[in-house]
Amino acid sequence: MRVGSLEPGLEFSLPPELEAHAPPEARGLARDEVRLLVSHKQGDRLVHARFRELGEFLREGDVLVINTSGTLPAALPAFRDDGSEFRLHLSTRLPGGVWSVELRQLEGGATKPFFEVRAGEVLALPGSATVHLLAPYRMEGHPPSRRLWIAVFSFPQPYTLNPLPYLLEHGKPIRYGYVAEEWPLEFYQSVYATLPGSAEMPSAGRAFTPELITRLVAQGVLVVPLLLHTGVASLESHEPPYEEFYRVPPGTAQVVNQARAEGRRVIAVGTTVVRALETVADALGRVHPGEGWTRLVITPQRGVRVVDGILTGWHEPKATHLAMLEAIAGRRHLELAYCAALEHRYLWHEFGDLHLILP
Repeated sequence: MRVGSLEPGLEFSLPPELEAHAPPEARGLARDEVRLLVSHKQGDRLVHARFRELGEFLREGDVLVINTSGTLPAALPAFRDDGSEFRLHLSTRLPGGVWSVELRQLEGGATKPFFEVRAGEVLALPGSATVHLLAPYRMEGHPPSRRLWIAVFSFPQPYTLNPLPYLLEHGKPIRYGYVAEEWPLEFYQSVYATLPGSAEMPSAGRAFTPELITRLVAQGVLVVPLLLHTGVASLESHEPPYEEFYRVPPGTAQVVNQARAEGRRVIAVGTTVVRALETVADALGRVHPGEGWTRLVITPQRGVRVVDGILTGWHEPKATHLAMLEAIAGRRHLELAYCAALEHRYLWHEFGDLHLILP
């Protein structure tokens, strides 16, 4: 694997056959039967396992921090004035009643970003709703996005105040070209999701089952929640991660701080958890409860202050998430793990296999 010049990220070729094209249930597996590569930073030790064996690698007093955000059916049919059909992906509900959205062009059974949109355009949606594209989305210090737009929706009654029932009636989960067919929304939910709000599934926790969580708790592993609503993942090259809403409860902050004070391990379930925890951590690594919008981008230069390990999926070449993983594991260890995953044919994407990085 060759380290590229693009920061962050490792450069490697992902063979199409290593893309998970369907949920594990469609492959005859239970949720927790996906494969798990456990990589120990100390000694660069790698262990191949199944996810349901997770408890063998955790110990009493470990803290697992989970993201309880639920997945929205965030893909809607959208029509221009000339009747042409597109897919509108809702990304993030922003303050002031506006959204960031992405318009995508239909191409066979998949979609691709569509850039030929103009400010002020109004698109028709199912059920007599419309969306008004106001301006390109822009993060402070960066040029306007070519892909994301700030938009305002007009929903008919009774959906004006709460669009979730509208999305449940007319929307579908966001699906990219590597997933060959549509799957119901429940296939895109973790078993512990409590509040819908993510455009795409926080997928690191998908393999958990109620039975596995019960066994971990009985083993003495502490499981504590936070919330971070994820936006769409189809970033353009060099596009920075955008702002996302988070909430870290006081109880979670207390448990994490006590574990750190006692030398116990804090393990994030997903990159979303790392982003939320690191957002509310001070320079000494003490976590404070809070909520708001985070723009934090975690790089090896910035480092991490709270987490000791992470459970995560396998990320594509040059993905910004790889910078976060490098901050946790180090470049050399990450390269070893990804080489092993490619050699042993682990599966990528939201329905794929998982990677547990431990100290």
